[in-house]
Amino acid sequence: MLSIWNFDGKIAFEDILSATEKFDEKYCIGIGGYGTVFRVELEGGVTFAVKLLHSMEEFSDEGTFHAEIEVLTKIRPRCIVKLYGFCSHSQCKFLVYDLIERGSLSSILHEQELAKELDWTSRIAIVTDVVQALSYLHHDCNDPIVHRDIKSSNILLNQDYKAYVSDFGMARKLKHGCSSWSTIFAGTCDYIAPELSSTMVLTEKCDVYSFGVVVLEVVMGKHPGDLLLPFFCRTEQPGKFNDILDRRIAAPSAIGEEKDVILVALVAFACLQVKPKSRPTMQQVYQALTNRNRSTFIPRPLHEIRLQDLHDYCGTLKNI
Repeated sequence: MLSIWNFDGKIAFEDILSATEKFDEKYCIGIGGYGTVFRVELEGGVTFAVKLLHSMEEFSDEGTFHAEIEVLTKIRPRCIVKLYGFCSHSQCKFLVYDLIERGSLSSILHEQELAKELDWTSRIAIVTDVVQALSYLHHDCNDPIVHRDIKSSNILLNQDYKAYVSDFGMARKLKHGCSSWSTIFAGTCDYIAPELSSTMVLTEKCDVYSFGVVVLEVVMGKHPGDLLLPFFCRTEQPGKFNDILDRRIAAPSAIGEEKDVILVALVAFACLQVKPKSRPTMQQVYQALTNRNRSTFIPRPLHEIRLQDLHDYCGTLKNI
């Protein structure tokens, strides 16, 4: 079964195999849990990203493949990587995507020089793009869709640093507000919501938690790691907010920029609450970040704010 929109399926299939020399590793631009991504340049200079799915014995590869197709073909692209087509064959399964030039947010944050290009304005815009995508999936689809694997390596940036959410291999539709968690371990450990380990119940609030981890990663320039422990242990957050900011870029200077960075941090803390019901919806987060009349929730200069202040004030996010 082959379908690549705007192309003749057979020709496109042969061209993809030829352009990658049958998926030679020299064309590889990324490897994920569900597939290897190749850069494919077809005749005429048209370039795509092709994800060749891994062969996995522990669960149905076919099910994962069709889950991603079903999700991506029924949503309108809004900060979401565009799917052009697919191939399903017993020997070869792949998805054909729009190529997002700069690669993943994770890879950029890990590279010293590349990370310096992401100033606070760019980072806030990236967070807003991801919020827009998740708000659409959770609230604007006929059946809400939970991504289930939100992490910095699944957020891609184009040449203008606009962010796109990718990799819907584990996405699930929600009916009646929740869904039983798959017996297959879903998500990436460092980003998984705590309730999944005990309740095995999947809701959109699982994505909200993972998004919170990503936002702190954007603010800090690295995964928050031990900074997440006080949320679980319900102990006071030690230290000042200024101390965790990514030092590879200049500190926020203008008052407006300071307010934006504080608001983004409040969003992160609100999304990381241990109790799912305490977390905002992605729609509430989107409204908070795009409200032009917003003011700082904490009436103090950035350098005076404690991490505990963010924890104490983050509940106000729902009241915007």
